[in-house]
Amino acid sequence: MHLATTDLCDAHEEKVRVAAPIFRQFGGRTAFCGPIATLKLFEDNGLVRQALDAPGDGRVLVIDGGGSLRRALLGDQLAALAVKNGWSGVVVWGAIRDSATIAAMDLGVLALATMPLKTVKKNLGERDIPVSFAGIDFVPGEWLYADADGLIVSATRLHP
Repeated sequence: MHLATTDLCDAHEEKVRVAAPIFRQFGGRTAFCGPIATLKLFEDNGLVRQALDAPGDGRVLVIDGGGSLRRALLGDQLAALAVKNGWSGVVVWGAIRDSATIAAMDLGVLALATMPLKTVKKNLGERDIPVSFAGIDFVPGEWLYADADGLIVSATRLHP
């Protein structure tokens, strides 16, 4: 069941954090939600592969890529891995590539932009820590809701 961000904001305004409208939608699933898992890294997507290779269980992977647009942190192969392993979506504070292919996948993908260059693979970064960008905090285990109207986060699962 899809829960519209507008309806959730109307019903739970005091419980949600609303992200600044900086993201573009790239995935074939334009509305998605789930518990948050996080990564903090810079121009290195080795940990992204490790995370998406694990069961997603309907979670959303939130990647703090430092806002870099110099290297793509997600491409079609990693997005396909996310679909295969049951991830609901991926939010990237940075760039992705293979956007036309990703647009046909049943996966929510929000990012700042596209960039054809791939990353290095040093597996550097941190996982499952609170990260902050777009004016809000993303805390592992909290709930993220995203659709065409925006992205919101709540400490608990919301119902309309």
